[in-house]
Amino acid sequence: MLRRLFMGTSAALVLALSGCAYGPKAREDVPPIVFVHGNGDTAALWQTTLWRFESNGWPRDRLFAVQQPYPLARDDDSKEQPGRNSSAEHMAFLKAEVDKVLAQTGAKQVVLVGNSRGGYAIRNYIQNGGGAQTVSHAVLGGTPNHGVWSIPGFREGSEFSGTGALLKRLNAPRNAAGDEVDGPVKWLTIRSDNNDKFSQPEGDWIGAKGKPTGVGFDNPALKGAENIVLTRADHRETSYSPAAFDATYRFITGTAPTSPRIWPELNLVLDGVVTGMGLRPGDNTTGSYTNNLPVPKAQVEVYAVDSQSGLRQGGSVHAKAVGADGRWGPFKGTSGVPYEFVIKAPGYATTHIYRSPFPRGSNLVHLKPERILDADLPAFSIVHMVRPRGYLDPTTHHLAFDGQSPPPGIPVARVGGLASSKITLPKLENRAIKAEFHGADVERIVGRTWPAKENHVVVLEVTQ
Repeated sequence: MLRRLFMGTSAALVLALSGCAYGPKAREDVPPIVFVHGNGDTAALWQTTLWRFESNGWPRDRLFAVQQPYPLARDDDSKEQPGRNSSAEHMAFLKAEVDKVLAQTGAKQVVLVGNSRGGYAIRNYIQNGGGAQTVSHAVLGGTPNHGVWSIPGFREGSEFSGTGALLKRLNAPRNAAGDEVDGPVKWLTIRSDNNDKFSQPEGDWIGAKGKPTGVGFDNPALKGAENIVLTRADHRETSYSPAAFDATYRFITGTAPTSPRIWPELNLVLDGVVTGMGLRPGDNTTGSYTNNLPVPKAQVEVYAVDSQSGLRQGGSVHAKAVGADGRWGPFKGTSGVPYEFVIKAPGYATTHIYRSPFPRGSNLVHLKPERILDADLPAFSIVHMVRPRGYLDPTTHHLAFDGQSPPPGIPVARVGGLASSKITLPKLENRAIKAEFHGADVERIVGRTWPAKENHVVVLEVTQ
């Protein structure tokens, strides 16, 4: 049914009627897809993937990226830990979200697509939560299915231990052939050949430099699944890259996507939530308690900026005091215009996020305000270059940050694994500052320096 549906639709008709360049109009027989992010991440990482599905005609109201409120796994799955969730809680959250999607769409089954730890929740739901009946296809990108490490007696309480309780249960053979997946669900794994930092034979990325992990590059592959390898993809690119989209689309539909491009739409509506980052008591560092909960009393302003100088082109084009739900929109944007998002919230620095022009609308424009580290307080300006959907890897992409290539703190290494670079300017410099990333497209983001002493932080966010 899907193949006939995709092949028989006029591209011009769809462009005129649905705002998509190719593929079908909204049809009830197009399966809903539920996207599940990884450890410590947000639903926003699926934004470009959803755009690619839309550009190939997938109805927007059949695409769902779920957001886990507490996205970090516990250090020990069996022990309570503030701000983190267990594998059982993770699975229960996904089951509830799938139930909502089935009720909303009237569909009998969904497709599940997960990155990294999100694949654990998918496997657990299908094996133990009733998902064998409600899921038709499961796609796991970069999921460390045999553990980030597999060493008897080493951190076995963690979800990420290949010899721990969760993965021993999920990987138990299903039949005489030794299959590790449950039918009748169709399974696809997508992995890197050798550039996934969580599927390495040596423990550099787990604090055990030079020591064996007990897993190899083929760690994400599952016996009984279709297993695909992407050359030099990093851990996140196994899910969020154009190549990962292509593999996912072919697996679900049985056909190649008509176009690999993200096709623009004229009328952009942007929305998302403002979420925060927790602190360890008495500390001024972020990350241990990162969460996706709404930030109370936040305010968001949006400005159109000049693409060459980063200067604002007039007053704010959108402003909102964020309510209890954390939503900062909706905002009707203009195609081809770059924007600066300014987030103000008690306990955070005023954060200026600069992004490339949006090709399509999205309700996944999630915003996180930053905090200033004590060590950075003497700086005049603090500027971050970030790539949420992949890493800043000089061996696979051309990168430049304020004219520095590779960017500060980003090594030319065998395995890419850092998603952000930071520049602290020591003296007064009110000027433009640029980040450049050459991926599927050449992306240049120009922002402005803002004074850290007045509690401002700047973020240049790569979309690819």
